[in-house]
Amino acid sequence: MTIKDKERLDDLGVSGYEIIQNPEAFCFGMDAVLLSEFVKVKEGQSVLDFGTGTGIIPILLAAKTKAGHITGMDIQEYSVDMAARSVVHNGLSSRIDIVQGDIRKASLRFGRAVFDAVTCNPPYMIDDHGLKNPADCKAIARHEILCTFEDIAREAAALLKEGGNFFLIHRPFRLVEILNTLTQYKIEPKTMRFVYPFVDKEPNMVLIHGKKGAKSRVTIERPLIVYKEPGVYTEEISSIYTPKDKIPQGKLC
Repeated sequence: MTIKDKERLDDLGVSGYEIIQNPEAFCFGMDAVLLSEFVKVKEGQSVLDFGTGTGIIPILLAAKTKAGHITGMDIQEYSVDMAARSVVHNGLSSRIDIVQGDIRKASLRFGRAVFDAVTCNPPYMIDDHGLKNPADCKAIARHEILCTFEDIAREAAALLKEGGNFFLIHRPFRLVEILNTLTQYKIEPKTMRFVYPFVDKEPNMVLIHGKKGAKSRVTIERPLIVYKEPGVYTEEISSIYTPKDKIPQGKLC
């Protein structure tokens, strides 16, 4: 049995799109869905998604926005192959490209100031605590093994046109570092929204929108609460996922 034998086709519940996933490699989670909802792209604009994994963010952006063209980039060959097959399966080849490449060298590949927006759901962890196999697909997605947040910020700044937008989701415990790094590379944080598992708990995710070359002024949006009680999503989370208020199967990985 090969790794592809464990793949499955999951219904995304939007625009009739489906995605190929493999629980033995990596499946998308809530953070990718929340990021796709947070992204604002004007009609016809170009978007690059760093570390695209299954291709979930490009596919959701194709469904939710009028972006002209979306490129998903990932360093892992299997992820690129799987995401590319999902793009073809959904008939999105004219709007989405999936390419294999190193984020650290992205501006060398694409050139400077060529994208209107860059998105990223990056590895959150900065150390190798608990890692058994650093080459494992899931480890690479969760830990800064192949790139750091500074690599991501530097390359996003190089790739964005002046006034272009950078959208990411990350963990609040790294917020000071994230904001300092973004401003170091002339991406000014403009909007932040904290995500709370419950209304009385600390936030465990933060959505950040930065603009290249903008003036300093940030807006904190109202909190996004995931659960109204254990096992029951809030109305906003349900509406973000699908019009049918059902969680895509991909969340179960």
